[in-house]
Amino acid sequence: MAFQNTPNHIDRQPVVGALFDESNEFVKMFDPPTASPVLPERMTPTNPVPEVMAAVGVGRLPAPANTVHRQLLARLPKPTWDGVKNIQFFVFTDPDLLGGFSAPQYPAATIRVPRGVIFHGQTTGNPPPHTIHWHGIEPTPLNDGVGHCSMEIGSYLYQWQPNFIGTYFYHCHRNTVQHFEFGLFGLLIIEPPDTYFASVVGANFQNQTLPATITLNNIPVGACSDGLRRTAANTTAFPQFPGFISGDPIFGVTGPGGVGVGDPRAFTVPYDVEAIWVLDDRDSIWSDLAPNEFTTFPTHGAIPGDNDQFNNRPGANGFFAFNDFNADYWFVTGVPVPAHKGETETIDPAGAPPRGGGLPGGLIPAALNSGVSGSQIAINATVGQTILVRCLDAAYNKTRITFPVDVVIIAWDGRALGVPPFGRYNHAFLLPANTPITTSTARRFDGLIRATTPVNSFAKVEFLETRGDDITVTARIPIVIS
Repeated sequence: MAFQNTPNHIDRQPVVGALFDESNEFVKMFDPPTASPVLPERMTPTNPVPEVMAAVGVGRLPAPANTVHRQLLARLPKPTWDGVKNIQFFVFTDPDLLGGFSAPQYPAATIRVPRGVIFHGQTTGNPPPHTIHWHGIEPTPLNDGVGHCSMEIGSYLYQWQPNFIGTYFYHCHRNTVQHFEFGLFGLLIIEPPDTYFASVVGANFQNQTLPATITLNNIPVGACSDGLRRTAANTTAFPQFPGFISGDPIFGVTGPGGVGVGDPRAFTVPYDVEAIWVLDDRDSIWSDLAPNEFTTFPTHGAIPGDNDQFNNRPGANGFFAFNDFNADYWFVTGVPVPAHKGETETIDPAGAPPRGGGLPGGLIPAALNSGVSGSQIAINATVGQTILVRCLDAAYNKTRITFPVDVVIIAWDGRALGVPPFGRYNHAFLLPANTPITTSTARRFDGLIRATTPVNSFAKVEFLETRGDDITVTARIPIVIS
């Protein structure tokens, strides 16, 4: 696609010997801009999360205001749980985090955003080119971060407005197979529109404003105005989950007037415990033979699109095989699965590294969770509590998850099932205990658990070889409901 005489010109460095004008699509594939273009539609950001994180004490006040920062890429060599080698990870960093959390993290820090705010994400590629793809958000093309189809950054200020509460993720979309597989991703959660504003004295979520001086009240960070953590759902058919709020049967969360019309908590259900499962696998041979982020990058010829070289830059020993994946190490939200191929083992989020996750109390630190405290990996709850499980398959291959208790699946790929305007096409459904559910790369699901009797068991996560569905390893995630 090319546009002639566009009103908003974006300067680009031309390719050597190029016979095309600067509107040519191929130019940015090889010589991306190194700075943000000035966009006439740039809006004032209204995301309160960075300021609230600063008030909590886990981050610095952002500059510019209301802006999330992400830098990519940083290298993070991690020892394997068995001490055999180090695996090279590529990761994001957040320079605004305090307490040592601005260092490289795997997975990257979770970004939480209230539905309806104007989100700005300031990003810097090191070295470029990179993108950030906000998987499932559906912003404007320039802000979508799809490699070769949108802005590939040196630096860039992404802008979008989320419309659907749910579980998403963000990742680099340049040299995608390598960069994503090497860990260049993080979870992205869209919250109800009054979250974060609700925790600030004098804030107004309706017009998305914060006072000049932020003072926190007694509403927990991440909770709604009613003091409860909530997520999108239609649990009309599942009355065992208390506190569900219904909404407009036609428009769903808001009326036709747009964001902020109607009950901000319409079509949401409260939860007491949140578990975050990011399922990942690594082929350590890839790490050995392709540790350079430019491995297999193309190089341009004299005429872009005519004599470019797409079979250049192999890794060590001529490695050019990102289609040949053989996992030998596995992780759940960064916690190693201490097992070799064919084995079954239990993860230990609180255990000492490298065999364990090294997380105090087994909990995800608030600094890595947009200021929200208490999110779990291994589940520890009490009878009668509502447990929300957010699961992302970040693995190269498929995964199969089996719960020891009944689970109601309330959302898939960031969209709440049965919530208008899509309620005619799907609905929340019961996944009976010991019934496996299979998902594949980049897919997410949200599930609710509410046990009426004690449970001391495990969720079973089988990492599958896509070619043939052989089980490569089985991870057990503890579930204790007392």
